[in-house]
Amino acid sequence: MASFSIEEFVGEGVLKVLLPKLLEEGWDDVPTLKIMNTDDMDALSMTQLEKDALEIRSYLHDRALMQYGDRVESSGKCLSELLNLSPGDLSSQFGMKRGHIARFMDRTSACADHLPNSHPSLATEKISLLSKNTSIQRSFQSVNSQKFHSKLPTRNSSTNSKSLQQSLASFKIKDGYIFKGIVSMEPAEPRACGCVQPPPVVEKVAPYSTIENISIQKLTPEYKMGMEHLVKTKTPPMKASELWRNKPAVLLCIRRPGCIMCRAEAHQLYAKKPIFDSLGIQLFAVLHEHMESEIKDFWPRYWGGVVLFDRGTEFFKALGGGKLLKEKFLSGFVFNPRAIANYKRAKAMGIKQNFKGEGEIKGGLFVVGSGRSGIAYQFIERNFGDWAPPAEVIEICTQLQQNQHEGHEESNTRSQQSE
Repeated sequence: MASFSIEEFVGEGVLKVLLPKLLEEGWDDVPTLKIMNTDDMDALSMTQLEKDALEIRSYLHDRALMQYGDRVESSGKCLSELLNLSPGDLSSQFGMKRGHIARFMDRTSACADHLPNSHPSLATEKISLLSKNTSIQRSFQSVNSQKFHSKLPTRNSSTNSKSLQQSLASFKIKDGYIFKGIVSMEPAEPRACGCVQPPPVVEKVAPYSTIENISIQKLTPEYKMGMEHLVKTKTPPMKASELWRNKPAVLLCIRRPGCIMCRAEAHQLYAKKPIFDSLGIQLFAVLHEHMESEIKDFWPRYWGGVVLFDRGTEFFKALGGGKLLKEKFLSGFVFNPRAIANYKRAKAMGIKQNFKGEGEIKGGLFVVGSGRSGIAYQFIERNFGDWAPPAEVIEICTQLQQNQHEGHEESNTRSQQSE
């Protein structure tokens, strides 16, 4: 699986010697490094070999094929040349498996960035492959340029490039999801010919009062290059409201960090970190168990953001309307076709798994506004492996950012009028 460890991303190739310089210039995490454009590379005086290596590794990372990174880069070929090789050449030269060859040659999709079928894929997630001179040309703008003056580059399709703002404008909540203003969840499906009923869920968003005073503990910081893999000194408990005091936050409540479906959800969400950065949104993963070995396997390979420990499972209770949403493996997975489909989706991403820890407590996701503005969005994991559609999450975060900017403008206007 494509890891968010930057040391694993650059491997043993020509980019390894650039690590100190990349760190100095702020290119210190994988999602940010992957949006580097040609101007950024020229500013670092990167050679053509280094530019080609970054393009190749970004392409492989998107398709969860990083195990071939060193062998492919050492061939001396650029990405466009590699894509013109036959399946036989890819197999003989790099030892690629047949399924991996198909994934490598598919230029239209990124294995690590699955969106539900009911949502359009992000045009900004596609890479230009037609010319070596236009490699890694990525340019999407902040949704509100008046607030975010800098432009965040990302990869454009040479035939259908769109700005982030245009992509976000095209996002719609389509059939297949129940969207109740600020609560969203997958619809229930019959199980075992109707003999097994899905557990009931609360269709109202959790009151803000149920989450603001939750005691949480930071288990890991946001991953940066060269950082210790785990925090050696335990941080003291803190109130959850401190997390979003100044900036909105996305809190991904993980059912079990060793679960293949939970890892897939975390990976595909954190892959969009540059978009959330441009919107001023923080990303947090919330666990209800503290197992150091599991955290070490989970961070930063599948999630490079801050990991929190919710000792009292209060975030998970808030998702269930005051009580934990739990379901047995037999009824929740074996007799549940949607959960099995979710498992197959994660399996196709090449993710490893284990069965350590509590796996019956359902998770979900919160988007919380800054200060005491409240919960802007809540997603419930009704079926094992359900995840909040990234298009929905980004759309809600965009609305939050726009509303916050409009509020600042109104406040400035009132202050000017009073003067």
